[in-house]
Amino acid sequence: MPDETVAFWRSLGFDVTYEQTKPYLYLAFRWSGFELHYSSAPGDVDPALENTGGCLVMVDSVAPYYAALSEAMRKAYGKVLAKGLPRITRFRPGASRFTVVDPSGNSIVFIQRDEPWELEYGGSKHFQGLARVLDNARILREFKDDDRAALRALNSGLRRYGDGAPVVEQAMALAALIELATVLEEPERVPEWGTRLRSLVLTEDEVRQVESFVADPSLLVPWLPGQDVRSTSTARRPVPRPEV
Repeated sequence: MPDETVAFWRSLGFDVTYEQTKPYLYLAFRWSGFELHYSSAPGDVDPALENTGGCLVMVDSVAPYYAALSEAMRKAYGKVLAKGLPRITRFRPGASRFTVVDPSGNSIVFIQRDEPWELEYGGSKHFQGLARVLDNARILREFKDDDRAALRALNSGLRRYGDGAPVVEQAMALAALIELATVLEEPERVPEWGTRLRSLVLTEDEVRQVESFVADPSLLVPWLPGQDVRSTSTARRPVPRPEV
């Protein structure tokens, strides 16, 4: 899919430094101090499986890169592509990585250099109950890009541990379920979780914690309690752009 690949990276502001289709395919792109190089894939590769290949891009801070790429995508496509091919994964404030998936199913993963080397898949052993479920869901979403598994884990964990969990943990789980159901295009599940979220009594600091646990806090506006004390953390602030 050379034409689609060239068009995609150009739309995100990448320079095409080499473009050849015959006698063999070779493409090269440059942006913000790093390069992407493409050659022909094996004939039996199915881009829909998203196992074509990929690379890691290590940066000092991932937030400016996400801001620049998502804004370029919004300008080129009219929205930030979050499903299918191509797309960019959602980015929660404070997260240490995000992924751009190109039209051929390759994953370009931007990782913050100080990200921990070891992760405890299945939930950190330092947490218990719903807190461990929340940590597991975070890893499923941000490191394994598996929204469906994260939704199942949160839904099951909330049923099992919700009644005895701190109210802020309940709210974080409900907020994440609302966001995941929206992304997975299952809006019929949102009102139940939203009503439960609205019924919780949260302090201003706890509201801020809940907002920071999701990538798009605007989805919570109809449901978060105490709108008069909502933090301003969701307001758009200028983000330093990476040098291009």
